[in-house]
Amino acid sequence: MQPSDFEFLARVLKERSGLVLTKDKGYLVENRLMPLVRQTRCKTVADQRQAGQHGDADLTARVVEAMMFKDTGFFRDWKPFQHFRTVVLPNLLAARKAKKNFRILCAGVSTGQEAYSLAMALDQVRDQLDGWSPEVVGIDLSTSALTFAGEAIYSQFDVQRGLPIRMLLKYFLKDDDSWRLNDVIRPMVQFKFWNLMDDLFPLGRFDVVLCRNVLPYFDMQTKFAVLQKLSRSMTDDGVLYVGQHEPLSGVSPSFQAVDASLGVYAPQRSDAAKLPPLALAR
Repeated sequence: MQPSDFEFLARVLKERSGLVLTKDKGYLVENRLMPLVRQTRCKTVADQRQAGQHGDADLTARVVEAMMFKDTGFFRDWKPFQHFRTVVLPNLLAARKAKKNFRILCAGVSTGQEAYSLAMALDQVRDQLDGWSPEVVGIDLSTSALTFAGEAIYSQFDVQRGLPIRMLLKYFLKDDDSWRLNDVIRPMVQFKFWNLMDDLFPLGRFDVVLCRNVLPYFDMQTKFAVLQKLSRSMTDDGVLYVGQHEPLSGVSPSFQAVDASLGVYAPQRSDAAKLPPLALAR
């Protein structure tokens, strides 16, 4: 790949998704774009660059999607989900009992495992949620990933990554060589095409936000902007989960650490607006 090809792709990816592609990732570009090269009239990555420069918007969108990172899994890293189940969820049930509703956002939801993990966690306390209308919303920039998430059909490899066997047997149906999520859990989650570079206001406000393993792919300026948007989209006592190795100290004043080792943060508000954080055990 020529340097000019790489520079063009890196610029387009940054502009469209905020993701930063460093020069040591040239091999990644080749691996991810060659299948697309074979599917299109282009013969090389250079041909894709030239088509994009000449206004082929559809091809450019497909190139950006091919470069998106889609590594996820059920109950990934487990401990944050345990914190949600044992600390945040009981606090939500107490704090929102008047309106019987709370909303959860999964940013960079990819193929849906994280959002469905939360839905399964909610189903575990279904008797306590009688009359409630919790919402789980997953957003992503990849249309193919969102289509996959909506279909909720996973391979044996997918379900072996973090999903307890009791939940596999309870919530999934065997479908040839794959596993299909049942109709109890699937309707609990809605998926939307959304870019974190855009305003989140139209999505409404959220009590819990998961933005895990997303921020490391941004530069510092983009991280700052995304965290500001997430903070504005959250309730004053809300909870933000980031990756366990993604400290926000020195990155953004929009959040304060509750348990940085778990990636748990609360929105930083003025003293007048402060409420007991949902992320703190009571």
